[in-house]
Amino acid sequence: MRQLINCKLKSFLLLITVTLFQTLLFAQDSTGSTSSTKITTSSSETTEWYMQPWAWAIGAAVFILLVIALVRSNSSTSASTDKVTVTKTVSRDIE
Repeated sequence: MRQLINCKLKSFLLLITVTLFQTLLFAQDSTGSTSSTKITTSSSETTEWYMQPWAWAIGAAVFILLVIALVRSNSSTSASTDKVTVTKTVSRDIE
C-alpha cells in the first residue's frame, strides 16, 4: 500500500513539474508580439542530412528495433529454467 501511495505521489509531482514547464514555454511564445522578422533564403543553400524528416524517421525506427531486440534477449535469458532429472531405483530383497 505504501508503494502505491509513493507511486501516486511521484506521478502527481511529475504532472505539476510538466505543467510548470509548459507555463514557462507558453510565456515565452512570441506570436503575440508586434515585432516583425524578414527572412530571405537563397536557393543555393544546402541543408544538412540530420535536418531532413526522413533521417529522423529512420533513426527512430532503428532505435525502436534496437530496444525491442534488447528487451527480448534479456527476457529469454532471465526466463530460462534448468531441467533436473531425478531417477529413483528401488531394490527389493526377496527372501
